[in-house]
Amino acid sequence: MSQPTHEQGQLQLQIYDLRREAKLRQARDWVFQNYHVDTLDDAMRIAGPGTENGALAMMVFGYWEQACAYLNHGLLHEDLFFETSGEFFGVWELIRGIMPEGRKRFANAQFLANMEKAAKRYESWIESRSPGHIAAMRQMMKQMRDQRATAAKA
Repeated sequence: MSQPTHEQGQLQLQIYDLRREAKLRQARDWVFQNYHVDTLDDAMRIAGPGTENGALAMMVFGYWEQACAYLNHGLLHEDLFFETSGEFFGVWELIRGIMPEGRKRFANAQFLANMEKAAKRYESWIESRSPGHIAAMRQMMKQMRDQRATAAKA
């Protein structure tokens, strides 16, 4: 496997630095705490277009779509990116189930396609290095979601 170039390292640092921007940090926190949907209608209800929550969600989705596009086009080094940027996979897991319906409804087969492509590669990459990680992560995310749902009913 090739070593990352200096330029790839610099670009990755720039992408990471953007994650520290206050509004994006707020958006990332909101998404992981609140964006737990089973259907596109659920997504539209909690974070529809033109709403503050919709803007927060799209900020996170757009950020990771762009970072994954850089990766998919070879501007970022895959091993370096995957070793240090697993959050995009967590975001993908939150939206994976509604993507087919969303792409169909909005007639955009390419919506978040870079994130999906990178997530598929990451899944193979991490499982070859840490077998069982994806299943464990999905189980943890399900438990967190179930706990939030239980707390919301109380």
